[in-house]
Amino acid sequence: MMETDAPALAMRDLSFSYAVAEGVPANAPVLDHASLEVPRGAFALLTGDTGSGKTTLLRLAKPEVAPAGELGGSVEVLGKDVRSLEPAESAQLVGYVLQSPDNQIVCDTVWHEMAFGLENVGLPQAEMRRRVAETCYFFGMESWLHRSCAELSGGQRQMLALASTLAMRPGLLLLDEPTSMLDPVAAKAFLSLLFRANRELGVTVVVATHSPWTMGEYATCALRVEGRRVEEVSLEGLSREPELGRLRPRCRPMGSREAIGIADAWFRYDRDADWVLRGCDLTVAEGEVRALIGGNGSGKSTLLALAAGTSRPQRGRARSALSCRQAFLPQSPKTLLARQSVADELMEWSRTAGYGRADADAMMAHMGLAGLAERHPYDLSGGQQQLLALAKLLLTRPRLLLLDEPTKGLDLELRREVVRVVNECRDDGVTVVVASHDVAFLEEVADQTSLLFDGGVTLTGKTGEFFRESWVWGRS
Repeated sequence: MMETDAPALAMRDLSFSYAVAEGVPANAPVLDHASLEVPRGAFALLTGDTGSGKTTLLRLAKPEVAPAGELGGSVEVLGKDVRSLEPAESAQLVGYVLQSPDNQIVCDTVWHEMAFGLENVGLPQAEMRRRVAETCYFFGMESWLHRSCAELSGGQRQMLALASTLAMRPGLLLLDEPTSMLDPVAAKAFLSLLFRANRELGVTVVVATHSPWTMGEYATCALRVEGRRVEEVSLEGLSREPELGRLRPRCRPMGSREAIGIADAWFRYDRDADWVLRGCDLTVAEGEVRALIGGNGSGKSTLLALAAGTSRPQRGRARSALSCRQAFLPQSPKTLLARQSVADELMEWSRTAGYGRADADAMMAHMGLAGLAERHPYDLSGGQQQLLALAKLLLTRPRLLLLDEPTKGLDLELRREVVRVVNECRDDGVTVVVASHDVAFLEEVADQTSLLFDGGVTLTGKTGEFFRESWVWGRS
């Protein structure tokens, strides 16, 4: 029997160290005698620096995604020790929404994705259909129930990840940076639905986030992971977005040569799909830092892929004068990570790019990855994976740097570090094109900003003026 008065999530005297390969010194503990309680019905914010252990803590509450390593203490969900949960029971007690929906969605259509978890726990077909219908009605998803998942915008995919998780009717919902890749409008819509699930359906919500000020109006309590422990903190202190610090150097003239030239580009991902880009034009000068903004699904990532040459337009042209010395950071850093340790990742291209282990060690220290050399890349937090992928690219000394959401999952200090890195590249004459929803970051690094809408670049302007005059992206 489940204890009805037990907290939704309780961790007592919890310690955890990640597993390492045989013969490698043991990792230092990520959590050390940490304890916390989240009452039922709460909307709890989980904060902490990048790499502090937020993601580890969440994953330890969900057996299917719990990391391998040495665990001490106890983790209880709704009065049950998670180590005693059968897979089907865990699937229905605890929901988990990842930072990127692309790492969670496994089916080809919305309907199949909604039904996937329900089928796996063996629900009768009538009950399964009822849950899909009720959840789609709750989320307003009826009109795209039979669409292909690949056709959905980023905001819709994140909503689908949340809806398919809630269709399991969990008592506890864990989310890891769920809005970090959403545009401002999509993020507000997602948080509104999450709030409704918390208040109207009684689901306890725990959100790991680096932007608690965006969720302050919904939260009932806040916790911070620091020094391998967890402590309760005041919501009042999390209500205002901190400044990056006005780090931008004085303006510098850009070169006159064209680094990227995209003209009348048309692109779609499938023959029967809608066009993502329709007659799109983009010109970037050598030495310029250009920002790309727009709603989820507007084509920012697609345009970067055309600039990188990893995709080709079905019509029109896309040219790069710096293709032989370019580096491309995609939205998912895992696509660049395939080695067994952080050190191996950073050394993978050393022979062809002409750098050594000392350079890799210096880059680890430079990017906040010191002490993680022997850690498996997939055991890092999302933010640390982002930094590792960026560090790996920077070691090749590119002259063209293409960045897709480079600050997602990073705390304030590491966002400042990425600002500094991009500005160093800028001062060295590197051409940078960056797609991001992080307005504060773009204000610090970009010379010009281009807005994507209706399949093309609808406006380009000086960054400061652009955001001052923007109703949606401008900051108050």
